[in-house]
Amino acid sequence: MSQPLDSRQLRAFSILARTGSFTQAARELHLSQSAVSHSMKALEREVGCRILDKMGKKVVLTQAGEQLLERAARILAEMSEARAELGRLGKWGQSRLRLGASTTACQHVLPGVLREFKDSFPKCAISIEPGDTPEMIEALRAHKIDLAVNLEPKRGEPLDFRPLFTDELHFIVSPQHPWALAGRVTREEIARQNYIVYKRRSYTSAMIEEYFRTDDIVLFSQLDLGNMEAIKELVKLGLGVSILAPWTAREELEEGSLVALPLGKRKLRRRWGVLHWQGRRMSLVEDTFIGLCADAVRTIGK
Repeated sequence: MSQPLDSRQLRAFSILARTGSFTQAARELHLSQSAVSHSMKALEREVGCRILDKMGKKVVLTQAGEQLLERAARILAEMSEARAELGRLGKWGQSRLRLGASTTACQHVLPGVLREFKDSFPKCAISIEPGDTPEMIEALRAHKIDLAVNLEPKRGEPLDFRPLFTDELHFIVSPQHPWALAGRVTREEIARQNYIVYKRRSYTSAMIEEYFRTDDIVLFSQLDLGNMEAIKELVKLGLGVSILAPWTAREELEEGSLVALPLGKRKLRRRWGVLHWQGRRMSLVEDTFIGLCADAVRTIGK
């Protein structure tokens, strides 16, 4: 396979073809005429034929030179556009941000963060891929996303985790549920409830199962849903009990359509944060996004 042509030689050739003068080409390139001449001889050796002829003091293209000039113009134009695009990426607001986030973060965290983010980076192209922590780890591994707002992953993953906040899971019941009326949870009745849970294969479901397994309690799951709003509506109707973080049902708890009760004396806490590939240098837009997330979640978990 032949080696690619030197872009500096192609640029010199293009200027020489336009000016028809080694003197003028050398002036534009800030080189000596000898350096330009040697560059063109090297280019002719590379392509294996003559591309220039001298007619007196003027330089003209051979047929091969005309064909090369047509290709060189396209190559140099592409290189110029590539340089311009890379330059725009380094300027304030000229970039992209590919985000991954859990459905909970998509609904409760990202809207406010992205409103502020767009004020600072109005031209930044943003894409969001929803998914739980295992799915986001795979997306990061495949370089489909840059950052993910999710729960802290298990150890052993080649990821950096920037903590944002810690929350605590509670039983969430309707105001008419016996636990809500009594103001406390009856331990003997925990295993007898019908539970409406969020995605049994999610990190949160695994944490809940492990928490109750320690007390030799197995929860009966009647419904397994991937939509937090649907879960809350079903609980309101008294169709079951769910286990959620109160901040994900803040509005319903404040208006009294749902009631939160502790799981027990032991607390079940989760750590939320921003995931990114280990060792990768963060861009300005990524650092800004993480900072805005940290500001937005200061009251969560308190």
